[in-house]
Amino acid sequence: MLKHYGKTILILAAAILMSLPVVSCRSTSSNTHSYRPYHERRNRSNDHNDGSERESSCETDKKKPKPQGNGLVSEEWANLDIKLGRHDNKELYKELKRWLGTPYSYAAHTCGEGTDCSGLVMEVYLKVYGIKVHRNSAKMLEQNCRVIDLDDLREGDLVFFITSSDGHVSHVGIYLKDNKFVHASSSRGVVVDDLRQNYFATHFHAAARVVTE
Repeated sequence: MLKHYGKTILILAAAILMSLPVVSCRSTSSNTHSYRPYHERRNRSNDHNDGSERESSCETDKKKPKPQGNGLVSEEWANLDIKLGRHDNKELYKELKRWLGTPYSYAAHTCGEGTDCSGLVMEVYLKVYGIKVHRNSAKMLEQNCRVIDLDDLREGDLVFFITSSDGHVSHVGIYLKDNKFVHASSSRGVVVDDLRQNYFATHFHAAARVVTE
């Protein structure tokens, strides 16, 4: 009888163990970068790189992007509904506000319809400053800019990032002030972000100023 009960208990115990969830112990590794993040950067030498029909001009009443969840970008910055001082380039802010919310589209550069990061910079610089810059972010840094110190960043300067695994410059945005910059995010379209956000601080490469001959 005891032998029979012992077998029953073993069967029940095995059934309970088999019903328990399996927990994976596989570890995940994070990518490491050979370059220093934004908050550690100082001087660097310049060693490098669609839906219903829309009007041709950008719609001003399109849905505005929401501020980021980390609290660094307030609603007024996300919408560029900020008070501008007499030294601010109002034409630059006006033009960039038109582009806010434009969806990301590789190799495109049409306000309200689609653009990538270099396409946004190219169009804005042509409209606001009358300057034609290169269509590629790496070549833009190499051929149209000079690298500047972070402390020298001013409205309209460009900020470059290395976001790809090949180690080359692959993203660019237009600096405003207070660490804010406008860029075409591949996942969110044209938005305002903060250079102190972890992703951009980690992938930051250089601050630069467009030069004219």
